[in-house]
Amino acid sequence: MDLEAVRTFAAVADAGQFQKAAVDLSVTQQAVSKRVAALERDLGVRLFTRTPRGAELTIDGQAFLPHARELLRTAERAVASVRTDHRPLRVDVINSRGAASGLMRGFHHAHPDVDLDVLMLLDIEAALAALRSGALDATFRAVAMPGRPLPEDIASVRVLDEPLQLLTGPAHPLADADSVTVAELVGHRIWMPGILPGSEWAAYYDDLVAEFGLTIEATGPNFGSDALLDTIAGTPALATFMSERTRLVWPAGHGLRRIPVTGPTPVYPHSLLWHRDNPHPALPTLRAHLATTPTPGAPATWTPAWIRPHRDPTAPPARPRKTRQAQVV
Repeated sequence: MDLEAVRTFAAVADAGQFQKAAVDLSVTQQAVSKRVAALERDLGVRLFTRTPRGAELTIDGQAFLPHARELLRTAERAVASVRTDHRPLRVDVINSRGAASGLMRGFHHAHPDVDLDVLMLLDIEAALAALRSGALDATFRAVAMPGRPLPEDIASVRVLDEPLQLLTGPAHPLADADSVTVAELVGHRIWMPGILPGSEWAAYYDDLVAEFGLTIEATGPNFGSDALLDTIAGTPALATFMSERTRLVWPAGHGLRRIPVTGPTPVYPHSLLWHRDNPHPALPTLRAHLATTPTPGAPATWTPAWIRPHRDPTAPPARPRKTRQAQVV
C-alpha cells in the first residue's frame, strides 16, 4: 500500500477539503486528488463524497481512517528504529546481577535523558554479530580469547578491573579468614556451575587454574544463583568465586562469607566493545562516563596474558603477537 496515498487520505480527512490538505502537504490539489483516487482504486471503495462544504468521509472512509492512522504510526516507528538519533542506546550487559549491569545503572542515574535498551547475550559471537549488524551498540566483555583475536572493526576499552572474592558457607574451613591467598586455595573445591563452555570467562578460569593449580568444578546443571547460594551455604566442602560487584541476596540463616583473595588478587577485566563506525550520538557519552569509573587498587593483580591492556580505543589495531600464558600486574 502506498503510504503517501494513505498520508494524503488522512490529511484530507483532517482538513475536510482537498485544497486545504494540498496546502498542509505542500503539494498541488491535483496531486492530492490523484493520490486519493489511486488509493480508492486499490481498496475498491469510495473514501470521500464531495459536497459544497468540501470532502466528507463515506462509511468506508470512516472505517478505514483509524487503520490508516495506525499504518502511519507504524511507519514512523519503523523509521525511528533505524535512526540512531531517535532510538535507544542498545547495550549488552550479559546478566542482570553482574558488574556491567551496575555500570549501566550508574550511567542511567548520571544521564537519565539517554534512552536505554539493556540486553543480555551470553555468547560473545552473537554479541559481535549484533555489533556489526547495528542491532547492538555496545557490549561488556573480557575482549578476546586465546586464538580468537578481536576483529579489527570492533573497538574496545578497559573500563573496570573487578577483584574476585571467595564465597563460602559458615562451616567451610576458610570461612573465618579475613582474606585468603591464591596459594591457600590449592586443594579446596571451587564449584562454578555457571561457566559456559567457549565463553571468555571460561577461558579466564582455565588460565587461572593453569597458573595457580586450583580446582574449579563446573559440573552439574546451572539452576541459577539462588540454587548456587543454597548449595554453598549447606556444603562445607564447597566454595565458589564471586566477583566483587556481583549483587547477591540470601536468607539470613545461610551465613555466607565473602572473602577477599590476595597474593595476587585475580581481577576480571571488563571492557566495553563497539563497532568503530557506530554513529549513535549517546555512545561517546557512555564511553566518557565509563572513563571516570574508579577501579579499586590492589598491591598485585592477575589477569590472563590474552587480556588486552588499557589502550586508546581510537588507535589503529595492534598487530598480533605471541604472549605468555598469564601475567601478574
